[in-house]
Amino acid sequence: MNIKSNRPNLTWRGVDLITSAVLAAALGVAFWGYDSYIYPAVTAITAFFPPLAELQLGVWILPAVVGALLVRKPGAALFAELIAANVELLLGNTWGATVLVSSSLQALGIELIVLFLAYRRFNIWVAMLGGALSALFEVIYEFYSWVPDYSPAFKLVYLICGVISGAVVAGLGGWALVRALGKTGAINAFAAGREARVS
Repeated sequence: MNIKSNRPNLTWRGVDLITSAVLAAALGVAFWGYDSYIYPAVTAITAFFPPLAELQLGVWILPAVVGALLVRKPGAALFAELIAANVELLLGNTWGATVLVSSSLQALGIELIVLFLAYRRFNIWVAMLGGALSALFEVIYEFYSWVPDYSPAFKLVYLICGVISGAVVAGLGGWALVRALGKTGAINAFAAGREARVS
């Protein structure tokens, strides 16, 4: 379904702040679990060709896409992503405070996409494009911060894997998560919840 709003309301409400903060905090806890138990296993499995490990990137972009699709206001993706990153940081992770830099970049892509569309469209393609663009920004940062020694060929594969993950895991996954929450009635205070109930 292609959702178009003629007059988007860009004023934040209390329910926007509270609901997105709770969801983001839950995803931050999920980050910690992923960091602790799944990330090491996937990294070990892909050790024969390390750039493939970047297929995991979309996991960390998920809060930004969910925040943008749910709240539909300027800064929603950044707000959700920063809360999730701070929870992950407080619980302990592999990357330390650098997750705060990454979280800003991971929100930037989806923020730019919904801004470009004037906060009028929030369909699956917007989610996937936003996830992919967010991944692109993060991968460029990682080229300098985490994988500066990769060859051009490795970096190309790393980039492709990251963008695919951003589009599929964060974009498609974030859209599916918001739709699933909407079907339960838990987010009826949001347009995304009402749309999911009637579709």
